[in-house]
Amino acid sequence: MGKTFAKPEAMTDQPTHYCPGCTHGIIHRLVAEVIDELGIRKNTVGIAPVGCAVLAYNYFDCDFQEAAHGRAPAMATGIKRVRPDLVVFTYQGDGDLASIGMGEIVHAANRGEKFTTIFVNNAVYGMTGGQMAPTTMPGQRTSTSPFGRNVEEVGMPIKVAELLGALQTPAYISRQTVIAPKYVGRAKKAIKKAFTYQLEGRCFSFVEVVSTCPTNWGMTPLEAFRWTEETMLPYYPLGDVKTPDGEV
Repeated sequence: MGKTFAKPEAMTDQPTHYCPGCTHGIIHRLVAEVIDELGIRKNTVGIAPVGCAVLAYNYFDCDFQEAAHGRAPAMATGIKRVRPDLVVFTYQGDGDLASIGMGEIVHAANRGEKFTTIFVNNAVYGMTGGQMAPTTMPGQRTSTSPFGRNVEEVGMPIKVAELLGALQTPAYISRQTVIAPKYVGRAKKAIKKAFTYQLEGRCFSFVEVVSTCPTNWGMTPLEAFRWTEETMLPYYPLGDVKTPDGEV
C-alpha cells in the first residue's frame, strides 16, 4: 500500500515546541510543501524572527538565518540583493513585523524587494506573555489590556495586508487562514503563488495568515478556532488584496 500522506522533505523530524492549538505547525508544513513542489529546497534561505517562531530554523531543512527583532526584511533584502539567484523568505509574527518591524516591512515592500514574507497574525505577542499587539482586536483582553483594547486610547488594529496593498509599487499581497480544513488549500495556493512570483522575479510577495493563540487567549483550541472565525475574520477578510497585474 502506497503512502498518501508523508512529511515534506523540506521539514525536519524536530518535535514541535508550539502550544496545542497553535497553527504555526500547519503554516510551516504548507511552506515546506511548496518548497518541495517547486524544487527549490537547496536554493532557499529562510529568515526566522524574534517571537514564537524564533526556532523556525529547527523545522525547515534548508538554510536559515536569525534576525534581530523586526529586522528580517532588512536581512532578506541584503541576502536577495547579493544573491538574487536564491529564494529568500521571512517568517514573522505580528509583534515582530507589525510593531518594531513595521518600518522594515513597509519600506521593503515599497522598494519592491524580490523576496517573500509569511506573516502570522494571532492578535497578541505570543512568546513574551500575551501583551497587546498592533493586531489585537477591539475589546480583546490581553496581559497589558486586561479590560480590553480601548480603541479611543490606542487606535484600531492595523490591517497590514491592506496597508501594504495601498503602496503603488507592484506586489502580491494576500490574507488567508488555516483554522479549518476548508481554508488550508487556499492558504497553500497563496503561499505557492507568492514563491512563484519571486521565482519569476516579478515583485515583493506577502501572505498574511490569520492564526490562533489559545494559551494567551485563555481558550481551548476549539474555542480559539471559533473565536478566530467569529471575531477576527470579519475584521481581517480573506483573499488577495493586491496582485502585480492589478487584479484582485
